[in-house]
Amino acid sequence: MTDPVRDRLPTATGGRTWAVLSGQLRRAGALSGSALVTVLAASASGLVAPWVLGVMVDDIRAGAGTGQVVRSVVLIVLAATVGAVLTGLGAALVARTGETVLARLRERVLDRALHLPGPTLDRTGTGDLLARVGDDVSVVTRVITDTAPVLVSALLTVGLTVAGLFALDWRLGLAGLTAVPMYLLALRWYLPRSGPYYARERVVTGERSQAMIGALRGAATVRAYRLEAAHLTAIEQRSAASRDLSVSVLRMFTRFGSRLNRAECVGLTSVLVVGFLLVRADLVTVGATTAAALYFHRLFNPLGALVAEFDQVQQAGASLARLVGVADLPPAPAATGPVVPADTGIEIDGVSHRYDDGPLVLRDVTLRVEPGQRVALVGASGAGKSTLAGVVAGLLRPTAGTVRLGGVPVAGPDRAGHPGLAGRIALISQDVHVFAGPLTEDLRLARADATTDEITGALATVGALGWVRALPDGVDSVVGEGGHQPTAAQAQQLALARLVLGDPDVAILDEATAEAGSAGARDLERAAFAATAGRTTLIVAHRLTQARQADRIVVLDAGRVVASGAHDELIAAGGDYRRLWDSWTGGPTSTVDLTENLV
Repeated sequence: MTDPVRDRLPTATGGRTWAVLSGQLRRAGALSGSALVTVLAASASGLVAPWVLGVMVDDIRAGAGTGQVVRSVVLIVLAATVGAVLTGLGAALVARTGETVLARLRERVLDRALHLPGPTLDRTGTGDLLARVGDDVSVVTRVITDTAPVLVSALLTVGLTVAGLFALDWRLGLAGLTAVPMYLLALRWYLPRSGPYYARERVVTGERSQAMIGALRGAATVRAYRLEAAHLTAIEQRSAASRDLSVSVLRMFTRFGSRLNRAECVGLTSVLVVGFLLVRADLVTVGATTAAALYFHRLFNPLGALVAEFDQVQQAGASLARLVGVADLPPAPAATGPVVPADTGIEIDGVSHRYDDGPLVLRDVTLRVEPGQRVALVGASGAGKSTLAGVVAGLLRPTAGTVRLGGVPVAGPDRAGHPGLAGRIALISQDVHVFAGPLTEDLRLARADATTDEITGALATVGALGWVRALPDGVDSVVGEGGHQPTAAQAQQLALARLVLGDPDVAILDEATAEAGSAGARDLERAAFAATAGRTTLIVAHRLTQARQADRIVVLDAGRVVASGAHDELIAAGGDYRRLWDSWTGGPTSTVDLTENLV
């Protein structure tokens, strides 16, 4: 059974998450600094009203006139106005700082996600990754825009208010601090219990996403085998787990809130009692005691805000740790400048490969593909054809052995894919994607400076120009979501057109015509033949008609090369290829020229 913990993408530790966040805040520089200064000024302006009210009490007790009281009221109004303006500006600056930090982190996460090896993504599942770049980013974004300004302001307000208490009288300040142990005890009780719940909740969200995506992607198979109830049950179980965790956290949070209320009551009572004793001893004025009580009461709102949003902060912390876990994955190899191979030949020398700790999928494969030669890989399912194609393409790093293009190692020193060979090797699999947008922009992914004439020429080469011109706006028509939805065969033609525009030295087709169906198979095989003309080509042949038109056929069995040669040679020799061919043609060896009209 697959280990669900091992097979998820990594999650960063709390220390590493904070290190990345603080580093990004320092990188923001002036923006984060101005946000902090503005929020600090806004919090300081809130200290004016309690202090002025305390002075007003003493003035009234001393028999001050109406003018003095009016001046105090005007000062309170001015302080409130300035505080409101600074609070709004500070909230905007904090949100902008947070969005800037998150945008940079999101770009880094996306970069690492796009460079994840295919086997890693297959093992971890797309649900976990989608939950991170979707749900986790949404949670952090919501906290940054809605919660972070409140939290920063609340923290600064608490610090300045405590300082104000001590400024009035150190004994009043100490009286207010009697609530601190109770606050700390409440936090000590809550934090160790709630943190794991929030982390687990984010994991369960990923598991629920994986269950839903798996059911939706395989909807046809689910319906065919009447598995709807089983998949709905799995989704329901994961949703129930998420719900139960949320309810448990809510109960814990309610108990946490009651502990904080007791701390507030103890703190305010201490300030009033100590103030009464100091006033009776003529050590402080009634106004100072009033200001101290107002200061402590002023802590209720920021502390309440911290408490009310603490569950959001916990969730954001768990989500941020999951994002940092992906962001900390090894980066793509740095470009070292273009490498010029001696030729376009491929040398596969003693290559073996296994996925993680599994059995060997390739076993000591040695093969030479001459420049411009077309080689087909055939064999039963599981023979290692696609794995060998991935190794040659540089997407997989071999467990042993080397692959070279014109003498240059395809695999780099740290990860699969030598950065200096970018653009020289192209792989097209049967799972191709048509990006939403104008068709010309879709094709320019292969070469950004391609002209309209070059795009038209590439479409003509692969036989797609006819149906493209029939679209409402021709080559400028919108394809993909919101536009023309190409058939499987048309999508493959577009992928082959990108191959023509990219003009790589080596083309690798991994069952690139398997989805065409019998009706369009010959047209798509013809397109593949034209797109790879003159290139060193490696074909994972799903249809043996593709293998027959290759210069050489390599037969794989259990990860080993068991036969190699031209079609006629292998047929005459008998063995695995002869059996495959007879099974494909449905009888004795066919003498029909299946390459007719392909060249």
